[in-house]
Amino acid sequence: MGSSSGKRVVVTGATGNCGTSVVKALGEDPSIASVLGIARRIPAWSPEKTEWAAADLSIDPGLEGYFEGADAVVHLAWKFQPTHEPAVTWCTNVLGSVRVFQAVAAAGVPVLVHASSVGAYSPGPKDRTVDEGWPTHGWPEAGYCVEKAYLERTLDAFEPRHPGIRVVRMRPGFLFKKESASEQRRIFAGRFIPGALLRPGMLPAVPGIAGLRFQAMHTDDAAQAYRLAVEREVRGPFNVAAEPPVDAKVLARLLDARVLRVPRTMARSILSAAWGMHLVPASPQLFDAVLHLPLMDCTRARDELGWHAEHTAVEAIEEFLLGLREGSGMDTAPLAGHKVG
Repeated sequence: MGSSSGKRVVVTGATGNCGTSVVKALGEDPSIASVLGIARRIPAWSPEKTEWAAADLSIDPGLEGYFEGADAVVHLAWKFQPTHEPAVTWCTNVLGSVRVFQAVAAAGVPVLVHASSVGAYSPGPKDRTVDEGWPTHGWPEAGYCVEKAYLERTLDAFEPRHPGIRVVRMRPGFLFKKESASEQRRIFAGRFIPGALLRPGMLPAVPGIAGLRFQAMHTDDAAQAYRLAVEREVRGPFNVAAEPPVDAKVLARLLDARVLRVPRTMARSILSAAWGMHLVPASPQLFDAVLHLPLMDCTRARDELGWHAEHTAVEAIEEFLLGLREGSGMDTAPLAGHKVG
């Protein structure tokens, strides 16, 4: 396994929104000796203690070799697009993840930390929180949720077959940081929404849609939860999110706008038309899922991981909005910035 002076950790999806923060957090931890970041394209970015390997998890025949000698694998790799071609994302996200799990077992890695999501949860309440025992069957029409839920079932079968592997399933809320703004704009909004519109006072109103209440957090806070999951002798699922829950009123305050009540059917029809014409990447089915996601109770992460959020959800979104206005990014392919002119 790892050297006597510290652990060796492999991180898949290491150049994306969450991966860059996890790699940085691990590199700053004295108990971590080295990090191997796996991504489809090797970045120019050189964080502390980190080496890189280029691999496509869905087809690369040598995954087991990357994991040999590792003390833990943190599996973050995920493909959000193309939303119009679910077979493509299924190949990367589900089949690629299954190959990662199999390679972890074959290489004898003792710890697997998997990036699940609030999106794995079945529809739930917005007026109270649910713990990790809430069903994880996802929203059946949204590809993202179906894929996350399928991998929960995969791990349900994997863990009894491999009791010697300590499996942790992280279920974060929506993750934001300044450096991910350009990537998330490309993934969810497309190229037709100018960042200047998101300056305070520029938008007259924020749509108030029934059910639009969700949990968010700063990506760096999520990274600390992953780091703690590597270090602590814990197993199972952990909800992680910051306070307060985000709704139209919160967004309106951030944008110095008023809330305009919009019927859910109207909002969905507009999004559906835009998605159908390939004007926006985010599907109407994902919109439906967000409106039905439960609010999570994060007590277990606090008590067993010793985790807490350093940023409020409002601060995370505020930083993200600043990144959108500035076209912020990082020196990795997924997080490439957007020129603002």
